Amino acid sequence: MSDTVWLVVHSSGLVVRRSAAGFELPTAADVAALGGDPAAAHEVGPLASGAPVRAVAVSDPPPAPFEVLGLRDVFPALGEELFVAAGAAMQLVEWAATSRYCGRCATPTVRSTDDRSMRCPACGLSAYPRIAPAVIVLVRRGDEALLARGARFPRPFYSTLAGFVEVGETLEQTVAREIREEVGVEVKDVRYFGSQPWPFPHSLMIGFTAAWAGGELRPDPAEILDAQWFRADALPLVPPPLSIARRLIDAWIADVRGPG
Repeated sequence: MSDTVWLVVHSSGLVVRRSAAGFELPTAADVAALGGDPAAAHEVGPLASGAPVRAVAVSDPPPAPFEVLGLRDVFPALGEELFVAAGAAMQLVEWAATSRYCGRCATPTVRSTDDRSMRCPACGLSAYPRIAPAVIVLVRRGDEALLARGARFPRPFYSTLAGFVEVGETLEQTVAREIREEVGVEVKDVRYFGSQPWPFPHSLMIGFTAAWAGGELRPDPAEILDAQWFRADALPLVPPPLSIARRLIDAWIADVRGPG
């Protein structure tokens, strides 16, 4: 069995230690020193190598040489597999912290030993980790793609449009509504592309492609700073490779350019 990978989670991000290679994760010996409780660790799941991954929470800022970095900042060094595990770790820690009391009767909950839930010993209500489904869509008009700069994007890039699913909606209905609300156009031929867990804070991004069906771009200023139709040979700054938004854009570029 491979050595356990420990992910130490602070409310502001992941605890790491600077190194010559950039940074490294805490070791098992570091966990208690950082204020973590190994006995209360969350089992995140094994990596492809077979190494188990466990997450522990800490509340105090870590002492030097440790520091707290956001997930987006650590992705280049973590790689995709560990990034996904770290995202799951942060979601599990946040879920446990916000599920300490029963939502029905306010009794303190206990962590279940049978499944991943926080269970109320008084009324039996179980609280499971929250996952919020959201659609993300690349809309095409001929060889052009619709990309927008969101008002809340942490970096000044243009990306595909996205939004959360509302109660009673199908995913296809969410796609049509979000595109209509955010930029004022209609779409057709909605097709599933793929999905990605997205821990900002606890989403499941469900990717689609769609074709423009009509309408002129009228961005909602509360959501969108700018929206345009772009050609593959004249792209603005786009999201980094870690995101499903970039995968949608790269797949569109490959289709437009064709073989070779």
